[in-house]
Amino acid sequence: MQKSYITAIKDAQRTLLKNYKNVLIYGLGVTDPKGIFGSTLGLQAEFGSERVFDTPLSENALTGVSIGLSLAGFKPIFIHQRFDFFLLAMDQLVNSAAKWHMMYGGQSSASIVIRLIVGRGWGQGPTHAQSLHSWLAHIPGLKIVMPFTPHDAKGLLISSVLDPNPVIFIEHRWLHQTEGDVPDGEYGVEIGKAAILREGRDITLVSTSLMVAEALKSADILEKDFGISAEVIDLRSIKPIDWETILNSVKKTGGVIAIDISHSFVSLASEIVAHVSQYLHSYLRFKPMTICLPDKSVPTSHFLTADYYPDSFTIISSVCELLGVEERTLLSKGKNVQKDVPGEWFKGPF
Repeated sequence: MQKSYITAIKDAQRTLLKNYKNVLIYGLGVTDPKGIFGSTLGLQAEFGSERVFDTPLSENALTGVSIGLSLAGFKPIFIHQRFDFFLLAMDQLVNSAAKWHMMYGGQSSASIVIRLIVGRGWGQGPTHAQSLHSWLAHIPGLKIVMPFTPHDAKGLLISSVLDPNPVIFIEHRWLHQTEGDVPDGEYGVEIGKAAILREGRDITLVSTSLMVAEALKSADILEKDFGISAEVIDLRSIKPIDWETILNSVKKTGGVIAIDISHSFVSLASEIVAHVSQYLHSYLRFKPMTICLPDKSVPTSHFLTADYYPDSFTIISSVCELLGVEERTLLSKGKNVQKDVPGEWFKGPF
């Protein structure tokens, strides 16, 4: 059945609440009229205020509450409308949740899920448009997923809640209204297993979240206009990361571009390039490359963001550079004009 990404997330939460009596959902705005972009609408009415509820604006304390709930046998889903808001809870996440399993000899774990929403729009600027997944991936004990398709959004959320480890579930707002086939009922998607969304022979494009869409768009144009066959990998999970799928693809194509929505310095993309360079040096036909955000804060002005965010033309230009292909066809089409919103369907203020 065709469903939107945000509907798939709501379906996952409803399925979990129905099938597992120890699942709780809470966070600022969970019960407001917009229901976290629509993902929690009607859940309190169906399952009661003891299992689905709004919370005070106290991120650090309530993350501690979620850890305590998990140790008491509950499965909490704590939701934040911005990744940026969750920065106040780093102590609880890094020093408690991530380390609990190790510190207590594997006898218990902080089985919590934190939903963090990222993305840009309406000139939100440097404090409301950050995706710091590379930072969190540095922490042992955490799992981090970044689904691209509605199918994976539902399946990965279910798998995250059932996983005994603390899981960070990162969703991009620009994906919320995308649609795809989503089965009814309960199903899981394996955490740590990437998906090859397009087979290719000339170069490997590795990405996650929103940038998978740009990679797929790039692959279509590269095939049609340049005769270049690009393989597109959707990581789905960045901690753990599916090195086997990445390395097997690069062995086949001889090259890789890692595409990320974090800043360039010490990014997920740079880790992928470092790993490929270390283990597949003899297979590489040309240098590995990263495509990330600049190593500077997000500008507020939408006129400045036009040149800040990479897109499909950034990827195409990079592939052509690596393969030594003239870009005349590309240049005749012109570069994408970056917008501050992806389309008319994208409504504010969040």
